[in-house]
Amino acid sequence: MIFLPQKIRKRDGRIVDFDRAKIAKAIFKAFIATKSQDGERTEDLAGQVVELLDKRITGIPGVEDVQDAVEEVLIKNGYTGIAKAYILYREKRAQIRKAKEFFGVRDELKMSVNAVHVLERRYLLKDDKGEVLETPLQLFERIAKAVALDPESEEEFLNILVNLEFLPNTPTLMNAGTDIGQLSACFVIPVEDSLTSIFDAVKSMALIQQSGGGTGFSFSRIRPKGDIVKSTQGVASGPVSFMRVFDTTTDIIKQGGKRRGANMGILRADHPDIIEFITAKTKEGFLTNFNISVAVDDKFMNAVREDSDYELINPRNRKVVKKVKAREIWNLIITMAWRTGDPGIIFIDEINRHNPTPHIGEIESTNPCGELPLLPYESCNLGSINLAKIVKNGSIDWEKLEKTVNIGVRFLDNIIDINKYPLPQIEEITKANRKIGLGVMGFADMLVQLGISYDSEEALKTAEEVMGFIQEKSHISSERLAQVRGAFPNFPGSIYKKPIRNSTVTTVAPTGTISIIGGCSSGIEPLFAVSFVRNVLEGTKLIEVNPYFESVAKERGFYSEELMMKIAKTGTLAGIKEIPDDVKRVFVTAFDIAPRWHVKMQAAFQKYSDNAVSKTINFPNDVDIKEVETAFMLAYELKCKGITVYRYGSKSRQVLYLGDSMDKYVSVDSEYSGGCAAQVCPV
Repeated sequence: MIFLPQKIRKRDGRIVDFDRAKIAKAIFKAFIATKSQDGERTEDLAGQVVELLDKRITGIPGVEDVQDAVEEVLIKNGYTGIAKAYILYREKRAQIRKAKEFFGVRDELKMSVNAVHVLERRYLLKDDKGEVLETPLQLFERIAKAVALDPESEEEFLNILVNLEFLPNTPTLMNAGTDIGQLSACFVIPVEDSLTSIFDAVKSMALIQQSGGGTGFSFSRIRPKGDIVKSTQGVASGPVSFMRVFDTTTDIIKQGGKRRGANMGILRADHPDIIEFITAKTKEGFLTNFNISVAVDDKFMNAVREDSDYELINPRNRKVVKKVKAREIWNLIITMAWRTGDPGIIFIDEINRHNPTPHIGEIESTNPCGELPLLPYESCNLGSINLAKIVKNGSIDWEKLEKTVNIGVRFLDNIIDINKYPLPQIEEITKANRKIGLGVMGFADMLVQLGISYDSEEALKTAEEVMGFIQEKSHISSERLAQVRGAFPNFPGSIYKKPIRNSTVTTVAPTGTISIIGGCSSGIEPLFAVSFVRNVLEGTKLIEVNPYFESVAKERGFYSEELMMKIAKTGTLAGIKEIPDDVKRVFVTAFDIAPRWHVKMQAAFQKYSDNAVSKTINFPNDVDIKEVETAFMLAYELKCKGITVYRYGSKSRQVLYLGDSMDKYVSVDSEYSGGCAAQVCPV
């Protein structure tokens, strides 16, 4: 008689229930990986493994005992090729475990090495000596407990976090359940035309960034350079000079040592100092902690089209300083964007056409990456649904998506009430408008699972269907919350006819580190490379292959380690003859895709987003400057709320380096997940 073991000893010493089904599953995976036709034998082989353990082990077997038995049974039954694949898999897993041990992290969730590295660097709690105090599972338990208002919600929150189906923004991961307790990512701080207001804003920024938040400012109210200062009979230095103070302060703060600071600096196109602002970042190292954008209105865009004059106005007295050709400013914006990646543009009238609370005030600025247009002192917390986890058997699992949306809305709404705000003004308007930003990541991974090329009409249709569904269901969820908890206080006078809990519900944010944790592509960006080298630590490099491509390559029979290294030299499948054309068409990368498709994709998501959409329009290094202008104008015509471009190599420091076909590989920094390759972008 064979006795099934009741318990098994994990590698970390924990004793858990023995599960024969896991043995059968592991064997089945080995058969699939080697394209064996005998997959139906997995149950029989698993039984032989149990029988061998019964004969050989007295007491509780360990994981290694089971794996040794699996190898022996496979070889005994003539499956030497499968046994070899299984042995190689064990060796690879052993290397991964050693890498994680190096970071001092015990990982029960079997995340990637780089995910564990990111968690160790930023999110896992540590003691005074810097030793890690919690595991990834305990991190998610801490967050779920802090954000939930009842045991049922805590379980729901924990499930979507552990399964990596939804992840909140960085401050929530860092600070939930801690004494800091500041959980929001996005802030806009007003800057008025006085020394007191300017340095009050610097102080507010410091407090926000210390707790992990990002800050946006409009400097459009500051009087221009050379204007009179009546109190001292002096001469004003202008907005760009004061931006240096904010930039230097951000350098000093370094956001508690966990996260580099990031700011958005905005100036209206009609400000007399607009030329200085547009050209500010031509000097390498100047305003390195800022993304900058020009706020253009419809009047400006019409003047560009008509090649007519545009008035520059002193914000101190609203007098016209001079008239310039709008196209001259436009051309300079395009030239600098091509040359340095800055400035971007925000279409300020389009933003305010969708301002949910126009009776409260006008929107002048956004957060650092542009996806959250906010009123002065307003903040917002973000969370992203991992669309890579929403595909089942080659189709979108709409039921699962709806469930995740509902849980995500409640999660983000709860944060508004449990949050510890840096300033009373921020708490007041945030609770009055209750903005949340539910977005997505892993969209490119969803497309490849569906067999759809990113640069296709079918992809645009899928984007609209998915985001339209999220928009509809999230608003229904927020309306239901309003019935129980009440509408947001500024609801009377807002754009809404029916009571709703949150004045905005959806957005599309860049998902830098959280998409690495989630093991998916960033935001709505395309894949930046199919195979590449990641710099995990100085001197330590790991080859990473898109898991969906690896799976297809194995199923179609063209996988090899040598091929993966060959792809890593350029990151793209173009020109690699070993790969079928239909596979190349699906696994396109950012620089394979024409810029117009990037803009069209941004517009498709914007159509169903309350806030804005963060998306980088990637250009190759040798792109003609006219294509940059075409992209900017297309973004305006398609009713995007802003646009950011990045021409590869336009900055001396960047987090993505493309290889060549000779001896280099595509390499990325440890926290790069896609989108803008410039240093300041992944915030």
